Amino acid sequence: MRTKSLHPKRINVVTLGCSKNTYDSEVLVGQLEANGKEVVHEGEGDVVVVNTCGFIANAKEESVNTILEYARQKEEGRIEQLFVTGCLSERYKPDLEKEIDEVDAFFGTRDLPQLLQALGADYKHELIGERKTATPAHYAYLKIAEGCDRPCSFCAIPLMRGKHRSTPIEDLVTEAQKLASKGVKELILIAQDLTYYGLDLYKKRALAELLEALVNVEGIEWIRLHYAFPTGFPMEVLEVMKREPKICNYIDIPLQHIADPILKSMRRGTTKAKTTKLLEEFRAAVPDMAIRTTLIVGYPGETEEDFQTLYDWVKEMKFERLGCFTYSHEEQTHAYSLEDDVPEEVKLERANAIMELQAGISWESNQQHIGKTYRCLIDRKEGNYFIGRTEYDSPEVDNEVLVDATQHFLRIGSFVDLKIISATDFDLQAEPVD
Repeated sequence: MRTKSLHPKRINVVTLGCSKNTYDSEVLVGQLEANGKEVVHEGEGDVVVVNTCGFIANAKEESVNTILEYARQKEEGRIEQLFVTGCLSERYKPDLEKEIDEVDAFFGTRDLPQLLQALGADYKHELIGERKTATPAHYAYLKIAEGCDRPCSFCAIPLMRGKHRSTPIEDLVTEAQKLASKGVKELILIAQDLTYYGLDLYKKRALAELLEALVNVEGIEWIRLHYAFPTGFPMEVLEVMKREPKICNYIDIPLQHIADPILKSMRRGTTKAKTTKLLEEFRAAVPDMAIRTTLIVGYPGETEEDFQTLYDWVKEMKFERLGCFTYSHEEQTHAYSLEDDVPEEVKLERANAIMELQAGISWESNQQHIGKTYRCLIDRKEGNYFIGRTEYDSPEVDNEVLVDATQHFLRIGSFVDLKIISATDFDLQAEPVD
């Protein structure tokens, strides 16, 4: 067993879940470092903080297993203290406190000052925009709002993150300027709901105004939009996207389903006809746009007819990017009162069918890129390849552009013009343009 050290304790922050959790961990690390603490992301430390996800069953299981692993390490004397924060802790704190007593304290998503206090640090209000990014140096997430006011029946986010709260435009510009000064070239705007941005602060949807302000930040070259809600989308955003070259012709707009009975039960506030019209308006306004969406199959009451409606619609719409997930029956949500009546094997079959369909759509789309030249941002070197992205691709979830590193040298974090020479379902092979 390791004896307690006399030197200052190193704090290891472990992050699970989505990009919004990554952002929260970055803020935590920035606050700790401003207090003179030694901190690492996903490293070795005497004190461990696990930032959990509690969104769906798989994420909850991963979070619990991670907590249990560090609880075991504490029992063995390999770490001295263990703290848990984030969505799982917000949602299930009383249960977790009963079940895992090796954890020194649990904190929710809005308990940063209390967590810092437990770690021997003070919350510094003056640190607007200060954080220690965990992403590669050339891109960063910019969280423009917290929480969600939407009533979606399947979603537990409002339980964990609370009501929608927009961050003022001036604060976000300050944060973007600080990120740019550190070498960040791409901002990925995230929130539970970009569409709602500004309604609480400015009594109107202000995403377009925010974009107008961010494009003036020197050093930022790409701005990407993630997680827009379809109902009430501010169409003036498309005009800004079309006019401003810094705003990527890309949007992530989770649609979840398209069969009207399922949309109604999901409480999405839209219909198949309205959603299809919205996407047609997107493509008319910005013909060069890549639309990314996510879908849920196996929702309670989803019939073969409902699924076939979804399948046929995906085939018709030909999304540039798409992810598909099986429904997770979450307690305390509106849908939890419904019978989870689609068998797991059927859920998986449906998800696989959608993704197989999308692979074919993606392959056909990628063939159209061969012979064309794109401005790409180089993310990393992996094996014998430099790996980059076009403006139509977000990191970790979308297509990548591969360049043979045995034949060419590219600088990571730089923009390079690449000519596509071949393509697969989800990757493009390219060479630099002389």
